[in-house]
Amino acid sequence: MKKKHTLVSVALAVICLIYILPVFFVAVNSFKMNTYVKSETFAMPNASSFAGIDNYRTGMTFGNYPFIKSAVFSIVITLLSTALILLFTSMAGWYIARVDSLVCRIIYYLCVFSMVVPFQMVMYTLSRSADALSLNAPLTIPLVYLGFGAGMSVFLFSGFVRALPIEVEEAAAIDGCSVRAMYFRIVVPLLAPIMISVGILEVMWIWNDYLLPMLVLDINEYRTIPIHIQYLRGSYGTVDLGASMALIVLSILPVIAVYLKCKEYIVSGVASGAVKG
Repeated sequence: MKKKHTLVSVALAVICLIYILPVFFVAVNSFKMNTYVKSETFAMPNASSFAGIDNYRTGMTFGNYPFIKSAVFSIVITLLSTALILLFTSMAGWYIARVDSLVCRIIYYLCVFSMVVPFQMVMYTLSRSADALSLNAPLTIPLVYLGFGAGMSVFLFSGFVRALPIEVEEAAAIDGCSVRAMYFRIVVPLLAPIMISVGILEVMWIWNDYLLPMLVLDINEYRTIPIHIQYLRGSYGTVDLGASMALIVLSILPVIAVYLKCKEYIVSGVASGAVKG
């Protein structure tokens, strides 16, 4: 048994190394001159190829669209979208779990079904609908993210609520607690673990998303960080790979920090929300 555990540990270590290596080489190449990024991709920086922080400076000042502006748009979109998803899907998951009706079951299975629908199937009609409804701005695109993030979130919240004792809510109702007060004062504190888990997953998805903002937003006026990196092009379509690598490092650092800070909540919250009930 001990030998089996050792083999499993070695296999998992190799898999982790495979996943970490691309991130490692992105960080390494962010400190190399552009020509060496192309010719010596897997080599460590040396005296001739080391660029210091020039790639970071170039990436943040490239062209007439500042990186700080893109970062602000990414932060606003990510925070607003995550807040909307957590608020409305937790309400929906609580209601679906506590009300046993045909309508609730239909809504639940529609949410589950939406998890397996590829984005590419709806992206054309989505972009047309977003333009028609004026959802093509940083303050309105969170409504689009709410629609796409609802499926998994409702699934997790409803599963988590089914595992919670209903007696606490019944006692509050007997004491005259309204539905709204019951949700915010009793249910929300109980949902804290799964809310943190869903919030982290949504933040990682929305922060790194490229395709949806590219289709919906006016990229000449609004660019998120992934779109900003895509437009690091010079004359004749040449790409400054060193600056691109530097901005990729800057974009993944906040997500890594959030994940490392709250990783235990992801495992516990997703497991309790997807298995129980």
